[in-house]
Amino acid sequence: TNADLASLGCDADWIIQRTGIRERRHAPPGMSTGDMAVKAAERCLAAAGVGRDEVDLVVLATLSPDQLLPATATFVQDRLGLCCGAMDISAACSGFVYALATAMQFVATGCSKRALVIGADANSRVVDPEDKKTYPLFGDGAGAVLLTPGSPEQGALAFTLGADGSGIELLYRPTGGAIRPFESVEATDRGWFMKMEGKPVFKWAVRLVEDCSRDVVAAANLQLADIDWWLLHQANVRILNAAVQSLGIDRERVVMHLDRYGNTSAASIPLALDETLRAGGIRRGHHLLFSGFGAGLTWGTMAFRW
Repeated sequence: TNADLASLGCDADWIIQRTGIRERRHAPPGMSTGDMAVKAAERCLAAAGVGRDEVDLVVLATLSPDQLLPATATFVQDRLGLCCGAMDISAACSGFVYALATAMQFVATGCSKRALVIGADANSRVVDPEDKKTYPLFGDGAGAVLLTPGSPEQGALAFTLGADGSGIELLYRPTGGAIRPFESVEATDRGWFMKMEGKPVFKWAVRLVEDCSRDVVAAANLQLADIDWWLLHQANVRILNAAVQSLGIDRERVVMHLDRYGNTSAASIPLALDETLRAGGIRRGHHLLFSGFGAGLTWGTMAFRW
């Protein structure tokens, strides 16, 4: 809870007023991004009634992989006992939509019949506890979907993916790659942790959600009022509220769980999808809109008919 972060010098009232977050989950020691991804995948396959031998592709979105090499998706593939290709997608908080769009191409071309798409992040491992304005925003989690061939009445209707690399330093981790590798002299370098310029990212996200949502809904030959559920990346309640106001949509149709989980990065959209579906809110024929946005800067928005 916010109160649990008081020992780090975080202001509980500031967190609620500026973000809407009241609590978040942190994976316990010994649990990795891959472990959470495996658990989400197991629950997904059980809910779908699909055997592991039927899965022919794994696409995992994460900004917090278990290791820099190999892909965490290969760990998931091995733990699940799958016989298929497996790869990671690195698009941060846009990752799930990127992964979904990537797997869609394999399914659409007949190269895959059952693609497992996972969004998972252990953000608590890569956010600096000394950064009092960033650390409280993030939580850990994982969500998974099984993607199969659709029909004219069901499936993805339109999507857009985008990137603006000029905004790299607004949200990034400087240390740990080929540009700035780990060295012994950097043992105490906090460059391993995420750095974020909150204000410009917030302003960019507010504009982006509105513009991309309008474009994708139009490309799907729908009206904004046709969208039954808005499953937007859970970064900040003020971004969600701005979307409601600028798009003129029903607040009750915008799924929100960040008050309980915080920003779970690539996991936020599949978590929202899972909770809404299990609560009976999503029915066949409903129109959904997914929209992710984050580091890169990257974004992905998709209109989907259930």
